[in-house]
Amino acid sequence: MSGSRIVALGHYQPPKVLTNDDLAAFVDTDDEWIRTRVGIRTRHIAEGETLVDLAAEAAQKALANSGRTAAEIDLVVVATCTAIERSPHTAAAVAARLGVRSPAAYDINTVCSGFSYALATADHAIRAGAARRALVIGAERMTDTLDWTDRSTCVIFGDGAGAAVVEAQEEGAEPGIGPVVWGSEPERGDAVVITGWDPVISQQGQSVFRWATTQLAPLAREACERAGLDPSELKGFVPHQANLRIIDAIAGKLGLADAVVARDVVDSGNTSAASIPLAFSKLVERGELSPGDPVLLFGFGGGLAYAGQVVRCP
Repeated sequence: MSGSRIVALGHYQPPKVLTNDDLAAFVDTDDEWIRTRVGIRTRHIAEGETLVDLAAEAAQKALANSGRTAAEIDLVVVATCTAIERSPHTAAAVAARLGVRSPAAYDINTVCSGFSYALATADHAIRAGAARRALVIGAERMTDTLDWTDRSTCVIFGDGAGAAVVEAQEEGAEPGIGPVVWGSEPERGDAVVITGWDPVISQQGQSVFRWATTQLAPLAREACERAGLDPSELKGFVPHQANLRIIDAIAGKLGLADAVVARDVVDSGNTSAASIPLAFSKLVERGELSPGDPVLLFGFGGGLAYAGQVVRCP
């Protein structure tokens, strides 16, 4: 096999929407304060739905969009940092829910870069001949980690899931998933933490902002170079949906004046590992990207970890 490609995407968000005005009713904040700092207007909140529910809904939609069945999947990978159950892990639970028989299944936790890490590991497995068709899912219930009295974090995060069906390409086909650029700065891992048995998220917001806006554009450019592209050739850019100012800063440094840039953070907030597949799926569903378009995915955040690759739009 010459590599793998994404053949379909799907996403799911809980029906409850929390606006900035809703938040202002119980925390010291307001709509202008939130939009000015992070660009968020609304976020979706899971009520009565588990992490597995969110992941399975997105995966089922990706399967339906691909025309494939659960019986054709032999690898399930879930990127998440908000799983409560240690066993069965989320990927196994999703596989059982969907009726995927005897897959290789595992969870991966690199927080906000998780989907790009998961996509890379699935691509590597397919290239090595260890799998032929995979479900790669990013799913989070970030609201399980929030202190609703802390306006520095509770205004930022939301819940949701996105998924991709990834399958092998025949020899000689143009690679649908380019080489990954990944890494971390573990000595700065305390900039974003989720700690304890009753987990609460905290972050050094200004430190993360400076890191993202000053250090990541060259790494994103390297992902393009490894795929044999100049950033000017990109048709789309789907970064982790952390903060609108970060997204615009990286896009500006890459010179993406003509590319479609995902800004789903405005409506969905920061959904950590779910944010890239969620935003990517919406762009495809709305017809803002076309099949075969080169799109740069780039995740970054807790760890401090990052990962990115150029993919061809399904």
